[in-house]
This record gives sequence, structure tokens and C-alpha cells, in this order.
Amino acid sequence: MTEIKLYNTKSRKKEVFAPLDAMDVRMYVCGPTVYDRAHMGNARPVIVFDVLYRLLRHVYGADHVTYARNFTDVDDKINARAAKSGRSIGEITDETIGWFLDDMGALGNLPPDQAPRATEFIAEMVVMIEALIASGHAYEAQGHVLFDVHSYAKYGSLSGRSVKDMIAGARVEVAPYKRDPMDFVLWKPSDDSLPGWPSPWGRGRPGWHIECSAMTRALFGERFDIHGGGLDLAFPHHENEKAQSCCEAGEDSFAQVWMHNEMLQVEGKKMSKSLGNFFSVRELLDRGVPGEVIRFVFLSTHYRKPMDWTEKKVREAEKILGDWSMLEPGEEEQFRRHDPRVVDMLADDLNTPGAISILHELAKLGDADTLRSSAALLGLSLSDFGLWQNAQQDRQTQFFEQNDRAEIEHLLKERRIAKTSKDFLRADQIRSGLEDAGITVIDTEKGAEWHVEGKLDRAKLKALK
Repeated sequence: MTEIKLYNTKSRKKEVFAPLDAMDVRMYVCGPTVYDRAHMGNARPVIVFDVLYRLLRHVYGADHVTYARNFTDVDDKINARAAKSGRSIGEITDETIGWFLDDMGALGNLPPDQAPRATEFIAEMVVMIEALIASGHAYEAQGHVLFDVHSYAKYGSLSGRSVKDMIAGARVEVAPYKRDPMDFVLWKPSDDSLPGWPSPWGRGRPGWHIECSAMTRALFGERFDIHGGGLDLAFPHHENEKAQSCCEAGEDSFAQVWMHNEMLQVEGKKMSKSLGNFFSVRELLDRGVPGEVIRFVFLSTHYRKPMDWTEKKVREAEKILGDWSMLEPGEEEQFRRHDPRVVDMLADDLNTPGAISILHELAKLGDADTLRSSAALLGLSLSDFGLWQNAQQDRQTQFFEQNDRAEIEHLLKERRIAKTSKDFLRADQIRSGLEDAGITVIDTEKGAEWHVEGKLDRAKLKALK
């Protein structure tokens, strides 16, 4: 059997993965809070842990792996969206969950085996909170129930921070009902305008952290194999999950392996609405970027390294996948065999860049069958990309006439002359005008390359003359 090694945040080292039960491998990944479209940062953990899910299924068998990814459908952001829009919370969460599943499916991700919603496990959360109070790890104050971080000696062990450092570096809610600023909410009161459920502490709703502890307990029991999510969740969310679960059921309870993917940048900068580089998965798909390209760009960087999303990488991925999909397969799909080196790369802490390097070798050899089968281990469908590419070519043929191409090439020639004569105003005017007309221009060492994003606006093109 293939030996899998994974980096464990808890131990801060790469370890041989030894499931608690090889016949019942269990993985839980923190999912989205469902109030809006999934942005590109949300997609990274979904893709990363989808690859791990595929690897585990390959090694242990599909019937022996259970993957759960939750939906947080009770949250103040959802409440605020409902109040602002006048729509019901249920309507918003149902719609957003549908969007999320559609968008993640378009990126080639398999659906998880379990997709629990937080609101389905309120009773389990209440039972766990009661147990924490009874054992002295939580306390009630002014309708709230809070976890006492000083009651757990190993608090901070997952994220590697001391409580003193956390207080200095974290945004903590200072409230009169807290014994310590770091104590976190397990239950909070709800007035009539907010969703709420009956509890021993009055009508209220759960805090964020308790939901995952309660859901994994209900789905997997006290112990399970892998807990995943973005690095931004290591503290405070995962730290708090670990603390409350271990205090309630014993130190060796909860996840045995903790895995975290690094964050996403866009063109070398942190993704931010204020910088104008914050966009959703759906916006990219609607712009005509195929899901296979998005997935390829993500997998080209190791999950534990920051990933920089750039237009250059998008174009490179599109060309690579296009070249690969052009290779003619021979065998029927069910008879194709993958390259075992791809499995070995993935088994080495999900070394997806290494796996892609093997795919490049197979493409150079012209081994289309092994290439397609091996790419499928990463969730890349060359058949689907080929269909997209053919449709794209049909669309471009429909939009383009010979004089369109001539006009564009003439304008690019004029731009080249303007740059040579240092008339940068005219050069920039031509480029921005082409972009307004739906034409993306990419400067390369061999000259300017261009392609149409969507539909060509001929009126704007003619206005540039």
C-alpha cells in the first residue's frame, strides 16, 4: 500500500499518515459561511482537500473514506444580509449553498460524502456545552456561555501561540461578562429579531467554534483522522475547536492530523475589495476562464505556500491544457493506467507541482492515455477542457471576420510604432481601447498577443481609428 506523508500542524512536521481505522478513514474540512458568492480564496481549500480526498480514495478504496465539509448557516453576517435585503435567512442560505456547490463543481471538485449544516446540529451543540459547564471548562454569564481558556493547559498548542501573545496580537471582544479577554463564546442570547433556539440558558444561538466540534462528534465520534482548512482558521477557530473538544472528551480526542493551506494573493498583492482585486469564482467562470484552468493554476503551487493568482499563469495554464487535450488518446478510458509517480508525488504531502511535472513528461512523450488518467488523479479532465476549447474556437469563429483581425493587427502595429517613437499616450490609448472592446493584449518577448474575452464590441474597435 502507498505510504502517505502529511504535514501535521499540530506536530509541525511531516508524518506518515496512519489512519485510526484503514477501513473507515475520516476527513473533515471547514466549509463556507453561506451569505455570498465564494471568492477565489474560498476555492483553495476546496481544491486542496479534494485532491487529498481523491488520493485517500485511491489508496484505501472509495468505500472506506468519508469526507465531510460543513456549511455555517447561522452567523451574524447572514443575519445582517437578511436584514439589509428583506429576504429570509433560509432563502439566503439555500441560494448561497446552491451557488457554492455549482461553482465548486465547475472547478472539478467531487461532492463530499457529508455536507452538514450547523442548524441541523443545535441539539448536539447544547449537549456539548452542558458537558463543558459541568466539567468546569465553561461558565454562564448574562445569558452567554463562554469557554474558560485558562482551564485548558494546552490552549495555544495547535497554533503555537501563548495566551499572552494571543491577547497582544489578536482582536478579542472585551465584554464585562468575560472572566478573561480570550474566553470565547459557546452560546449567546437572541432577541426576537434574530434566529434562536431554546436552551438551558435561554433562547439563543451558538457561537461559531462549537459547531464543528459538535458536527464532527455526531458524524465521526470522538476521534477522527484529518481536519483541514485555510491557515487563517488555525487561530482562533481551530485552536478553539481543539480546546473545547479535548476538554469535553479527553486530550486524545478530536482530529489526529491538522492540515492548513496557505493564503491567496492576486498579482502579488493580498486580495482585497479596496484594491479592486477581489473577485468570486463565478465572476471568473463568467469571464470565460474554464474551471480546469482555475484548478491547474491552484495546483501549480504547493498548498503550504502562498499562491499568487496572475493573468500570466491563467494564459500559460490555458495553453498547456490546450496542448495536452490535443494529444489523441488511444485506449478506452476504463483501460487507461496512471503513472505511479503521480501517486507518489501526491502521497508526499500533496506535492501537486511535482505531479504536474510528471504530466509534462508524459505530454512530451505523447502518451495521451497515461496523461489523461494521471491528470484525473488531480481532478483535471482533459476531455472536458477539450470540449471547452472546441466551443471557444467555434465562438471566436462566429465573432470574427477577416476585417476584424486586420483592424486589430493594424492597431497593434500602430501601438508598436507609437511605443518606439515614445508616444506612450497613444500606445496606452490603443491598449485601453482594445480592452474596452473586449480584447485582452499580452506583451511577450515575441511581440503582442491578443484574444477576445467574451464578445467583440466592433463599435469601440472602430472608434480607435
